[in-house]
Formats: sequence, C-alpha cells, structure tokens
Amino acid sequence: MLRGSKFQPLKYDKMMDSERQVAEFLDALGLTWIFESPVYLHDERKRPRLWTPDFYIPKLRIYIEVCGSKDFNYEYREKICHDNNISIIYLHFYKKQKYWQKFLIKKIKEVEEQRHFEAMKVIENLPVEILDYLEYGS
Repeated sequence: MLRGSKFQPLKYDKMMDSERQVAEFLDALGLTWIFESPVYLHDERKRPRLWTPDFYIPKLRIYIEVCGSKDFNYEYREKICHDNNISIIYLHFYKKQKYWQKFLIKKIKEVEEQRHFEAMKVIENLPVEILDYLEYGS
C-alpha cells in the first residue's frame, strides 16, 4: 500500500499516469492518501465484497476511483458504494482531462455539504430533553 504525504517519499511506479497526476494533486492540496486501500462492502445480493478504489483520503473519509475506461460499469460500483454508505468520487479522467481538478474539488465539497446536511437533520430531530441537557448541562 502506498501512502502519500509531504512527510514520506512518494512512489508512483505502480500507478498509471492518470493516477500519478491525481496523487500529485492530492499532495499539492496537502492531503494524505492511501493507494488502493481495501474497502469491505456488500453487493446487491448482500454478498461480502472487497474492492480497492485507487485512493482513500483518511482526513475526509472519501475514496477516489480514477476511471480510465469507457467500457467498465462504474455506475454499478457507484450504486453499491452508495448503498453501503461509502463516499466515493468517480473521476472520469478520460472525459475530463482538462477539468478533472475542478471536478474533484467540486465533488469533495458536495460530499462535505451532504454530510453537514445529514448531521443537521439529526440535531434538528433531537428530543427537547436532550437539547436542554446539551444547552444547560445536567
């Protein structure tokens, strides 16, 4: 497993060129990443599966898959990850060679905004007793 950060030397020899470019961009953003970190999930038939998206960003709890093929069924994987509450960004590098950095930043913002929205729904639905306790102590 390769890790990237400003504190460790980076090894790109096992990466495709598009993956290397994403790794360098994540480094420039100051984000530590893990290359091909396994994720455990269940498919549509509830069978356990092990997938290895290209990058995992621990600080953001987001996976990134650099899509290099038009022929692979990324929509299936996207649905399975969604059903397993796994945040993953599919970066269709072959489609967005000029704009992938902006696309990636936009998607990271969308994931974080959705998480904030979900957290606020939980807080808004707390019983009055809990809200009072949180506000006034005991």
